[in-house]
Amino acid sequence: MFIDTHAHLNYSDRYGDEAELISRISDAGIGKVINAGWNYDSSFFAAKQAEKYPLLYFAAGFHPSNISDYKEGDYEKIAALLSSPKGVAVGEIGLDYHYDNTDEKAQKRAFLEQIELAYTLKLPFVIHSRDAAADTLEILRQNKEKLVYGAVMHCFSGSPETAKEYLKLGLYISFAGPVTFKNARRLDEVAKIVPPDRILAETDSPYLAPEPLRGTQNTPVNVIKIHEKLAALRNEQTEALALQIQKNAFTLFPKLNA
Repeated sequence: MFIDTHAHLNYSDRYGDEAELISRISDAGIGKVINAGWNYDSSFFAAKQAEKYPLLYFAAGFHPSNISDYKEGDYEKIAALLSSPKGVAVGEIGLDYHYDNTDEKAQKRAFLEQIELAYTLKLPFVIHSRDAAADTLEILRQNKEKLVYGAVMHCFSGSPETAKEYLKLGLYISFAGPVTFKNARRLDEVAKIVPPDRILAETDSPYLAPEPLRGTQNTPVNVIKIHEKLAALRNEQTEALALQIQKNAFTLFPKLNA
């Protein structure tokens, strides 16, 4: 069984017929997909989809680029969503300094608040970090005691040196489509050094379709290509790696295996 640990199927207008998409995912051998929210509305929709389809689970939270969507009381509503047996994590949360005029102070505050929320709920959290590695590391180091329930660097795109620092904190490293790209030499090296018990795979659908599908709309079906590339880089069999990633996903997200 393959697991996609991070996708965004909670767009109502990007995938066409929802039931047909879920059928294609299941038929491809994808047993579980974690559907990640980026604000309250998308988290709510992900929770509703998880109620409807057995293979879907969800994470709920505010992406750093969507914190302006926050309204008073939303964290309490996120917590209520995550009381569901299929609510596996707080996420995706973190820092994104990619765009001009980013309010870094507000992003840091929201990141810290949601780390605290995950800790209070005794749940892992899913970290987005773009052009913000130093501040992400600093916040995680300063809140190391709040990592007891686990966390993952989703769609990791940093250096081997940065990956090692996250690994020292006990985090998981998740790989998406970019690890298959022809110019991904740095990610190739990261894939080789992540310990077997800390590696995960995802699609980040509908974004970042892997080679040779780059530039097309991505779906969780393509998580198999991520597994295949990782296995090749690590000199492992795809099936064996899929079993290890399944084990890791069940360890980090216990509700997946409840």
